[in-house]
Amino acid sequence: MTNLFPALRSSLTLDERVTILTEGAKYDVSCSSSGSARRGVRGGLGDCAPAGICHSFTPDGRCISLLKILMSNDCLYNCKYCANRREADLPRATLTPREICEITVGFYRRNYIEGLFLSSAVFASPNETMERLTETVILLRTEYNFHGYVHLKAIPGCDPQLLDLAARYADRMSENIELPSSAGLKMLAPQKTKEAILAPMERLATIAQASLPQRGRAKILPAGQTTQMIVGATPDTDGTILRLTEGLYRHYRLKRVYYSAYVPVGNPSLLPVKPPDLLRENRLYQADWLLRFYGFTAEELLPTDKNFDRAVDPKCDWALRHPEVFPLEINTAPYEMLLRVPGIGVKSAWRIARARETATLRYEDLQKMKVVLRRAAHFITCDGKYNGCGENRAILRSYLTAPAFGASEEGQMTLTEAANTLVEAKRSALTGEL
Repeated sequence: MTNLFPALRSSLTLDERVTILTEGAKYDVSCSSSGSARRGVRGGLGDCAPAGICHSFTPDGRCISLLKILMSNDCLYNCKYCANRREADLPRATLTPREICEITVGFYRRNYIEGLFLSSAVFASPNETMERLTETVILLRTEYNFHGYVHLKAIPGCDPQLLDLAARYADRMSENIELPSSAGLKMLAPQKTKEAILAPMERLATIAQASLPQRGRAKILPAGQTTQMIVGATPDTDGTILRLTEGLYRHYRLKRVYYSAYVPVGNPSLLPVKPPDLLRENRLYQADWLLRFYGFTAEELLPTDKNFDRAVDPKCDWALRHPEVFPLEINTAPYEMLLRVPGIGVKSAWRIARARETATLRYEDLQKMKVVLRRAAHFITCDGKYNGCGENRAILRSYLTAPAFGASEEGQMTLTEAANTLVEAKRSALTGEL
């Protein structure tokens, strides 16, 4: 590794290379909390709490509690959507495994970070790149005695044995699908294939599952796998993206699928000039939550050839399309159906199911349970009483969509209404309750 790019290494300082490589890593959003239970040891550095690492993102996408960095941005590939593609006019830099270890440990000792998110462009070959990434995590664990969280990128096309080795030292690994369809890959990333991308996912899923004890967390990749898809770079619909997401969760047992709205940094002749509406990305995350925790299927939520309605969230949209299901009596409806009521989340549904075992619930009880009655009241009854706006779907839809556009009965949202809407939106984003 030390002999790669000798001219480049002599012309850039370490600080300059770190700046270039952290900037290049900001486009990868599949950087997540750990979910790992790796314990610290006496004399070692760091550990991983099972609840995950607490971190936040800056407006430009940087994760500020994990060192989020590329090993190299000098890529062999020329993916048209990528800021680090071969033909892009930008400064190139590479770090050695030991340099990354020294930076990680130094930042950890200064309390800047709690873990490492390490990715890389394919700078020499898939095997060479994966070998250096693996060398880095092995050095961290064995020589630097670092037991903090490490998220490592898997490189498509590398030797499967390198994946096996890396998985024994990393807490989580990810391989980005990037584009939802083979047609999109052929057009924008012809050097990549769907089969080459999915093969490492399948192998990592297999070895992680094989290491799973009868009770407890897997010994290999305890925090599992994630991936990322770019939204808006190709004509693929939300329905197509959601079905791929469902398949990834089902077949490869991924922990998360992340969605990244396309940023116009690629080749303008083949890509949109403007980025997609960020609300589209938000709707996909909401639908993803419904797939993982609410018992919905992709087929229920959206046809393959359609995009999500921007005006209402996917759960409200489903409820509006199924008037025959509602209103549900809150005191008798099955738990699985409570989850389908807009405004009732997983925790709220559990509270309702427990509380109604001993008492008949009223609307004031639901309010105490943090049910969002502003949405839920139109789809439920409490002890036979209905407080919604009626069965007219058009009127109900108008009522549900008005706050999203800042409208009220007088045509303008009041300051109090705006504040309440913002608080509700933030709570929904944090808890996933739709």
